[in-house]
Formats: sequence, structure tokens, C-alpha cells
Amino acid sequence: MRIPRDALLLRIFVGENDRADGRPLYEAIVLEARRRQLAGATVLRGPMGFGRSSRLHTAKILRLSEDLPMVIEIVDAEARIRAFLEAIEPMMTGGLVTLERVQVIRYGDDRTDPPQGSGSSMQSPS
Repeated sequence: MRIPRDALLLRIFVGENDRADGRPLYEAIVLEARRRQLAGATVLRGPMGFGRSSRLHTAKILRLSEDLPMVIEIVDAEARIRAFLEAIEPMMTGGLVTLERVQVIRYGDDRTDPPQGSGSSMQSPS
């Protein structure tokens, strides 16, 4: 799979407890991205954050939160990202969605890319 040099970075900020069809929202979004064969998706779990309500969510030992911030990042061609946004709109009941123009410098390594359909996830940048 190739990503154009000029691409979009989609960032979706949700809570760990947000749900879509009974599963975590971040999981539903990543599975939909995979089903649509986007270039890859990464979920980041934040140790602390707040959103529109200004309610603080933190992972501090004395004050454990079960609703930590989650960020899903996806980079792909603009048309593919915009089509994906339309597809996930029904599952989005809140959160923050941002887009940034990015330049893709490198995506994988032809020497180490797994064969198509192997189920391996996108490698993290080194």
C-alpha cells in the first residue's frame, strides 16, 4: 500500500468508556479503519486530560480513573480520510476530531513489510 507524500492526519479524541455497538469506541474506529484498508491506525492512552466538561481524568495512583483520554491517529490520503469520517459519523456521540496536513516521509520498509493479509499491524516509527 502506498500513501501519497501529501496526506492528512486524522486525530480523534474520545474517552476510554465511550462505546459504539457495545464495544469501546476507539476499538470500533480502529476496526472500521482496518476494514476500509486505511494505511494504519494507532491508539494512544493518555495518563491525564480534560475535555469540554473540564472534568479531570487522571491515572494517578490515589485517584484512579476508568475513563482516561484515548487518541486515535490515522494517516492516509485526503479522499480516504474524508470518506472514513463520513462512515464513522454515526458512531461518534462526542469527542473531538481534528485534521492536519502532513508530509509522509516514510511508510514501512519494502524489505520488512509483511505479506498482504498477514494480519500484522503497522510498525511504529523508529
